[in-house]
Amino acid sequence: MTKEYNPKSIEEAVQEKWESNKTFESKIDDREKFYCLSMFPYPSGKLHMGHVRNYTIGDVISRYKRMQNYNVFQPMGWDAFGLPAENAAIENKVSPKEWTNQNIQNMKTQLKSLGLSYDWSKELRTCDESYYKWEQLIFKKFFDAGLVYRKKSMVNWDPVDETVLANEQVIDGKGWRSGAQVELKEIDQWFIKITNYADELLESLDDLDWPENVKLMQKNWIGKSNGAEIKYQIIGTKDFLTTFSTRPDTIFGVSFLALSPNHPMSIEISKENEKIKKFLEVCKESKAAEADMAKADKLGIDTGIRAMHPITKEEIPIWIGNFVLLDYGTGVVMGVPGHDSRDFEFASKYNLDIKQVIQSDRTEDLPILDKGILVNSDKFNGKTSEEASKEIIQELIDNGYGEELVQFRLRDWGVSRQRYWGCPIPVIYKNGEPEIIDENDMPVILPELDDGAAPVPLSQIKDFVELGNGITRETDTFDTFMDSSWYHARFTSAGNSKQIFDENTKYWLPVDLYIGGIEHAILHLLYSRFFHKALRDIGMIEGDEPFKRLLTQGMVLKDGAKMSKSKGNTVDPQSFIDKYGADTVRLYMMFTSPPDQSLEWNESSVEGASRFLNKVWKLIEGKKYIELKIDDLKFSKDDLALRRKSHATLKKVQNDYEKRFGFNTAIAAIMELLNFIPEKFKVDELNDSSKFCLNEAIVFILKMLSPIAPHICDQLWSEYEYDAKNIESWWPEIDESLLAIEEFELIIQVNGKVRGKINIEVNKSKTEIEELAKNVDNVKSHIGSVNVKKTIYVENKLINFVV
Repeated sequence: MTKEYNPKSIEEAVQEKWESNKTFESKIDDREKFYCLSMFPYPSGKLHMGHVRNYTIGDVISRYKRMQNYNVFQPMGWDAFGLPAENAAIENKVSPKEWTNQNIQNMKTQLKSLGLSYDWSKELRTCDESYYKWEQLIFKKFFDAGLVYRKKSMVNWDPVDETVLANEQVIDGKGWRSGAQVELKEIDQWFIKITNYADELLESLDDLDWPENVKLMQKNWIGKSNGAEIKYQIIGTKDFLTTFSTRPDTIFGVSFLALSPNHPMSIEISKENEKIKKFLEVCKESKAAEADMAKADKLGIDTGIRAMHPITKEEIPIWIGNFVLLDYGTGVVMGVPGHDSRDFEFASKYNLDIKQVIQSDRTEDLPILDKGILVNSDKFNGKTSEEASKEIIQELIDNGYGEELVQFRLRDWGVSRQRYWGCPIPVIYKNGEPEIIDENDMPVILPELDDGAAPVPLSQIKDFVELGNGITRETDTFDTFMDSSWYHARFTSAGNSKQIFDENTKYWLPVDLYIGGIEHAILHLLYSRFFHKALRDIGMIEGDEPFKRLLTQGMVLKDGAKMSKSKGNTVDPQSFIDKYGADTVRLYMMFTSPPDQSLEWNESSVEGASRFLNKVWKLIEGKKYIELKIDDLKFSKDDLALRRKSHATLKKVQNDYEKRFGFNTAIAAIMELLNFIPEKFKVDELNDSSKFCLNEAIVFILKMLSPIAPHICDQLWSEYEYDAKNIESWWPEIDESLLAIEEFELIIQVNGKVRGKINIEVNKSKTEIEELAKNVDNVKSHIGSVNVKKTIYVENKLINFVV
């Protein structure tokens, strides 16, 4: 009597066996390594379906690679610092540390219930001092290498909470917590010189096996621009305003200059001009982000000061515009409203001159954004934009009004955050002068909060800040992107309290496959690439890139929309694991859609996945492997058909796992093989030849399905007793000779309608095939005595008689 398939008891038993045997702990050996890493989660307390999909994808690939005899390393940890923990701590009246650690415990239990083959001995959490002490050391090393500096920067300031707010915390110009009107304030912050690596970050993208759209997003973010720095003399002074332009061919169309409200000249003028002072105060209430500036109404004020055009010598008005950012370019924009949408909007609003200096074949309507032929541009008329740009730059250089310049959109990385729950920045101030603390004094430990006390910025914790003798601590903490920019490297040496990196790091890096959402395409992935290159240059690690291959998985949708609490369309993974088992949930996630595309959640399809696993169970449970020598066997036609199907399926699944990550088509092929097995093979009384073929099909099904549904396959493998090895210890070999086609099914049509099918040996000639097809009874009756006007033959597939 076949036992019932009970996922809960099987999965618990198999997971216990894996844990007690330390099955997935990784050590250096002489095999080829494979480091598979899924982006570690923020410990929110509960897994969501996006987590389940992401981590199952990584686990399927890791398990398959083990079967291919790779030495696989698949760790897991927690991106544990950050603002959500502070907010939750306030709401739940617990410390961020307590809240975070409890959430980690809950989520770790859930991850284990999914049967993910993680090396938990290398677990990391970024909020542990054993982790962030090394982050502080990296900061010191970067400082020593000239990659760190401190400068004033504009931030969103909440005057009631006395803290900096992220752009997303500013709601309708007010602080999300206090409701106070947010101000733009200039404060000292720490920066890391990512711009030193702009060229390399751009150029080495071509060497990465990453999705093209992700590489393009990074290219655009880095934003390399070739252009000119152009100087405009302020009339009545010897001073100049400097602008950067990628379109020097439009210089004859400049009708105004616009300063950033935070430009030193704007601030200086406001001291003497009440109107301008009030305008700058209005600008301070706006968000500081580039994206927000682009959407905001274009506001400006005329300073009354004029500049001289460097070529025409005409007077140009100098305005202050709320759309000009100080930290992009020079903080001064040359306004060319005839050929720039933003400048056109601004000039139209304030009745400034709009000049056409470029002619385009595509449109006559201003603004014309295309390059084209110059008009109204003096001696440059009739030249192309490319020709004129070179000559105009040369004229500016010759007359001392400019130079050719390469500029990047990428800005240095401001890493200071005025938060409690983050890694303390290892700096002290002696009489106001900053010093990085000595390595022997690290880590600077985040101070514990009193029970029930709400987290506050470190600046408000006196015992932490004041060290005596006029020495104070830095009160900012690091941006959490600092924590996640190097975790991939620390995983390799986790547990080593003496060294940040060791021989394991050299062995395991780079990550062979990195898996995560496309929303991380720019910041996290760019910062991680920078960190890796900077760590390389200071001799801490080797290699040029952290992640060889990147897989960006699609979202999990319900009712056509991304799952979210606000939409009320979330699905709790644990309830489905409890109801159907982890293997069913994993199988459903991998079968429903290719990994890089969105997946629409559908419970009836989950039930379908469960039914398939039950079919696998019923076929194999209770059977034992019988060793038979192939040389002693004589295979029937049905035997050979099953063998061919088994090996063809193995080849397809191997290709899907290896090259395409086509887990959905791999599962479909396994299902097809299961359905292909004739009913007569499922009886107890079989001859040895048929037993051999069924044995082979069973072994292949378990091996191919094991990466996706590991618990049921592990259990059935143990019971089947093929060998004493772990099911993941080897992968079957494909017998290519069985894949050679000896015969094929020919579809026979008469006037385009199917009238019959026949199996034909591949060595038959076209004439022989025609005769065989005409002699099929149903075909013969439709052709009759009528002449065949035309015969269309598609090799090894179809023949059509036109009568």
